[in-house]
Amino acid sequence: MPHINRRSFLGSSLGGFAAALTFGPSLLAQDASRLAESAKIAEPSLAPDTLFLSWQGDPTTTMTVQWLGPDSASDQSVRYAAVNAKLQKPAPQAGPHETAAGVPPAEGKATGEVTALDSPAWRIVKTLTKAYPNTNLKVHRCELTGLTAATEYQFRIGTNSRAYHFRTLPAKATDTFQFVSGGDCGIGDHAIRTNMLAARQEPYFVLIAGDLAYDDGRSPETFTKFLQNYHAHMIDSAGRLIPMLTCIGNHEVNGGYKTRRADSPQYLSLFDGLYAEKTYGVVDIGDYLSLVLLDTGHIEPIGGEQTEWLAATLAARQERPHLIVANHVPAYPSYRPPQGENGKLGTGEEQRRYWSPLFERYNVDVVLEHHDHTFKRTHPLTNGLMDKNGVLYLGDGSWGKLRIPNAPEQRPYLAKVSSAYHMTVHRLEGDQRHHVALEEGGKIADVCTTTSKRPAQRG
Repeated sequence: MPHINRRSFLGSSLGGFAAALTFGPSLLAQDASRLAESAKIAEPSLAPDTLFLSWQGDPTTTMTVQWLGPDSASDQSVRYAAVNAKLQKPAPQAGPHETAAGVPPAEGKATGEVTALDSPAWRIVKTLTKAYPNTNLKVHRCELTGLTAATEYQFRIGTNSRAYHFRTLPAKATDTFQFVSGGDCGIGDHAIRTNMLAARQEPYFVLIAGDLAYDDGRSPETFTKFLQNYHAHMIDSAGRLIPMLTCIGNHEVNGGYKTRRADSPQYLSLFDGLYAEKTYGVVDIGDYLSLVLLDTGHIEPIGGEQTEWLAATLAARQERPHLIVANHVPAYPSYRPPQGENGKLGTGEEQRRYWSPLFERYNVDVVLEHHDHTFKRTHPLTNGLMDKNGVLYLGDGSWGKLRIPNAPEQRPYLAKVSSAYHMTVHRLEGDQRHHVALEEGGKIADVCTTTSKRPAQRG
């Protein structure tokens, strides 16, 4: 796996990257000031501090808006329009893009009606509510569909909220494409600082692979605080909300492993749009990226049905330029012991048995894994041994939690490790990916490059 000279990397393909490594004034304060004037609404009455974006459908043509709040009789439909939409009444449009999960637009508002709010052609979608377990709050969810790829949108909740902005993902990767990943966040100061650093990288989205809030399936207050932190800081320099993709970890469930869906009340009340039946799935983005999101034994067993699904999913995506897997517990841990004793399995032992052979067979580009609270990069591996054509494993989950890793001399599969709070920026360029690990304060911990090895991408 070739390496990049850090100085030339920052000076060329990520020329604007260095400016993002230092902390300045609060992005939230700048954004609030800019949007308050553009919204032209005096004293907005609805400004949920848990509002965040995610996906349960195609990220190029949909967006899911969610927040926590009381059950309310007031109008909390979502009004949305493309930024700079022309002031005209669009032709009537029937179809799924005017509904949320099959629910028609709010009564009294015709499809395509132009309102007086800033004068674009607003569309209106009804918000659905469901229980936020063990609280008096509700999850408010609205899926916007039928959107245009690579387009900036604005939306408001009801008729008296500020304007929020987001962008849909491009259908084709004609330009560079950047997202951020990590795991093991929590709600402390270090997690907040990493949030701020991640937002400064201008990512299209953030992928958090397990242990978001550390609510353990028992503390809704903790999960709520995680959402408040994310909402406050995950805003890019253009004032757009940065969507969040996730997969499940042991601290999302009451019991950690071999539990039931009922043991993950907070997490699944918010992310069951993507994980409606199983806590694993795949997100296909345009014609260039597939993210395979797995459950490392927290609700779904690693072997059996999940492994069969994984094999079929990877086989069906061999023409994708970028094929990335994310899960929580690492196959190649940097802190915990990989070998078991006294009849207990070692960390990642089941993944190495069932999943790693599939990653190798189908030439997965990168596996993002976490749980051990360190920074780590393995060598490219085949059957646990160094192989230039093997699979790279990046981790190990230190967004807001920290441990001291084992040295590469102790575990030969490790190429580089450090004890640092970090997240990783993934920049896609053609069939290459540049992976830049940034420590909490902005220091570059590591830079490496991967290139697709699948036969469909060669030559």
